[in-house]
Amino acid sequence: MNLSGRLTPKLGQLSRLTILDFMWNELDGSIPKEIGNISSLQLLLLNGNKLSGFLPDELGYLSKLDRLQVDKNYISGPIPASFANLSSVKHIHMNNNSIRGQIPPELSKLSTLRHLLLDNNILSGYLPPEFSVLPELRILQLDNNKFIGPGIPDTYGNLSKLAKLSLRNCSLQGSIPGLSSIQNLLYLDLSKNELSGPLPPTLSDNITTIDLSDNHLNGSIPSFSNLTSLQRLDLSNNSLSSILGEVNLPENVTLRLGGNPICHDANIPNIIQFCEPEDGGDQTAERRTNSKVTCDVQSCPTDDFFEYVASSPVTCFCAAPLRIGYRLKSPSFSYFTPHVNQFEKYVTRSLNMSSYQLSIDSFFWEEGPRLRMYLKLFPPANNHSTMYNATEVQRIRDIFASWQFPPNDFFGPYELLNFTLLGPYAQMNVESHKECISKGVWAAIILAAIACAVVIISAITVSIIVRNARYSQRLPRKNLPLTVQMKIDGVESFTFKEIVLATDNFNSSTQIGQGGYGKVYRGVLPDKTVVAIKRAEEGSLQGEKEFLTEIQLLSRLHHRNLVSLAGYCVERGEQMLVYEFLPNGTLRDWLSDKEKLSFGARLSIALGSAKGILYLHTEANPPVFHRDIKASNILLDSKLTAKVADFGLSLLAPVMDDDGYQPNHVSTVVKGTPGYLDPEYFLTRKLTDKSDVYSLGVVFMELLTGMQPIYRGKNIVREVNIAWESGKMFSIIDSRMGSYPSKCIERFVALALWCCHDEQDKRPSMLEVVRELENILRILPEKETTEIDSASTYSRKTTPTFSGTSASSSSFWTNRDISNSSSLLGSDLSSGVIPIIPPR
Repeated sequence: MNLSGRLTPKLGQLSRLTILDFMWNELDGSIPKEIGNISSLQLLLLNGNKLSGFLPDELGYLSKLDRLQVDKNYISGPIPASFANLSSVKHIHMNNNSIRGQIPPELSKLSTLRHLLLDNNILSGYLPPEFSVLPELRILQLDNNKFIGPGIPDTYGNLSKLAKLSLRNCSLQGSIPGLSSIQNLLYLDLSKNELSGPLPPTLSDNITTIDLSDNHLNGSIPSFSNLTSLQRLDLSNNSLSSILGEVNLPENVTLRLGGNPICHDANIPNIIQFCEPEDGGDQTAERRTNSKVTCDVQSCPTDDFFEYVASSPVTCFCAAPLRIGYRLKSPSFSYFTPHVNQFEKYVTRSLNMSSYQLSIDSFFWEEGPRLRMYLKLFPPANNHSTMYNATEVQRIRDIFASWQFPPNDFFGPYELLNFTLLGPYAQMNVESHKECISKGVWAAIILAAIACAVVIISAITVSIIVRNARYSQRLPRKNLPLTVQMKIDGVESFTFKEIVLATDNFNSSTQIGQGGYGKVYRGVLPDKTVVAIKRAEEGSLQGEKEFLTEIQLLSRLHHRNLVSLAGYCVERGEQMLVYEFLPNGTLRDWLSDKEKLSFGARLSIALGSAKGILYLHTEANPPVFHRDIKASNILLDSKLTAKVADFGLSLLAPVMDDDGYQPNHVSTVVKGTPGYLDPEYFLTRKLTDKSDVYSLGVVFMELLTGMQPIYRGKNIVREVNIAWESGKMFSIIDSRMGSYPSKCIERFVALALWCCHDEQDKRPSMLEVVRELENILRILPEKETTEIDSASTYSRKTTPTFSGTSASSSSFWTNRDISNSSSLLGSDLSSGVIPIIPPR
């Protein structure tokens, strides 16, 4: 819907409302406390917006509420203790916010609660032992919070119906309690904590996933011979030293033991195969169950979103599917492929359909882990109708949107991301029930027969539409005549329809970013290639000739450290760039995350970024100045290889004129990102290659400190300079880096400061930057270099191999001239051991 604006307190006057549904919009502001007056409310669905502020205590008045979803917002403050009065609630989803403080132990009064999702917040305090009396609790997911206290309460072993316990990265200490009495336990994730003691000797026979990695567990590994449903057992990065008997696991189980002393026991045959880096399973799998059918291509109008239905009882049955975006928010398994058939039966039975009517077009794992998929639903073949009628479309949509699927703890809670009507369904008016609030609003108005309620709804509608006008899609662009396509070697020309299908009609759930150029969408092409699609906003549109000229330029830029351009679309008034999709996101994401990124990995990222920019400066034809280098424009592939992005919006470097004169700068309106801007470029508006060097130097400082360029009024360049001059550089090194070689850190810091010199002439060239990074890499201890190429480097635990020098030692920093390149090119290295500094 793309609704914007704020929720009005007048919603509290809708006294008979049962469903309040504003999911996946652009609403901001706080949640009105007046919603607590709607005593009849059963579903409060506000997830996927930009809501902020505190959760109102008054929501605790909603005694009939079945489902509370406020996840994926910016909500802060504590969880109100008044929520203990939600006597009918079954599902509380408040994950991915900034909720703080102690989880109220009073929530143990919620006798109907089945799913509690509070992961990815800033919760602290202790885990309430009182939760052990929750009689219906099936899923408890609290990952990525910062709890303190005694650790995991022993009483959690009494949660007899618990199917999933996920407490990953919660700063928990102590031992793992006995969980053998939880016979329904399917999924246990206690990884990335500070847990110690032995492994649990027995667990549920039905468990699929056990992840106890990155703790301090010791002793022996039990045989786990009874775990016939197990998919994944991760015990890596602990202190496990032996195996009790023979580990007899089911076939195709992923077993990870790397980082344990047991991996060095030569007496255990074949142990090394379980100590290698993980292969990823089906974590990014794409799947298509609607397989190819040998039928006359001309007989099925694919241009109108029709296609042949695989496994249909009618041969070559051609129909138009409904396209549905769907996500499992907390599944109780690690790999989906073995359970696809079970899931298909679950969905089709819930919809009263035959199995051939469902096609899982694709699926992939998201952070959480959560499983997103795109479904296609085809009309039944036996009535020879090639599409659903409006009544049936509405029925299907209501089942998805109203959570009428039977409860299933194995697949966990789900959510409808989008219900896209394309092709012959585009003109159907089945969205009216969700307009503004939900069909429950209209039912409440009719039943109450209160004229003023109609006025209120109309006012809300008008207000939202008016405020949303500037954000709405520019449909007139799509109605423009088609553009004649131009063939450009090396890149593909996509039609507007192909982009629409790839992005599910630019659905907000597929949006992965937004910049000055426009919004960025994740798309899936027909051959299952995943791409990133940049769609130009109105203010970024160029003339068609200029746009195609830029595509021709980009098509000639090829380097392993640049994001590859796969294609473009210039049609119906649209200008879109299609790039390769990089699964590990941006460097800024990693530095903002709680995961560990070793020094070796950071150095590799720095070197890759510098090589990509060096290519733009010296080998691109014509050369290119980037002018917006920043951590969010450095993307990481599956192996954490750095790739520079957004150089398509860059500026050509100066070239020789007819007289053979080549200026060393380009005069331009200042563009860039605060904190990364070259101060000399800002003052003189003269852009040079040294402007890019400055910005990259800021990125180096981010890699070293984990800080943002500007944070709470502090500038990273100034803070690093102060630490350098005072001899306290090690005090601001990012502690998540783990141990690191002090000499390498010193040279990396010196290089970063050299790059960020106020005067352009005193900065190194990009070639000098690359050479110095390579020199640092050469003196890196072998233990660090072996981690650089591993995609899992960030989560490894490293142990200092040498005693470190004191962080208070300032002799190295005294009177050192950071602008002097001779001190940075390896001539001042001393022989001998390079000390390793432990994290602080």
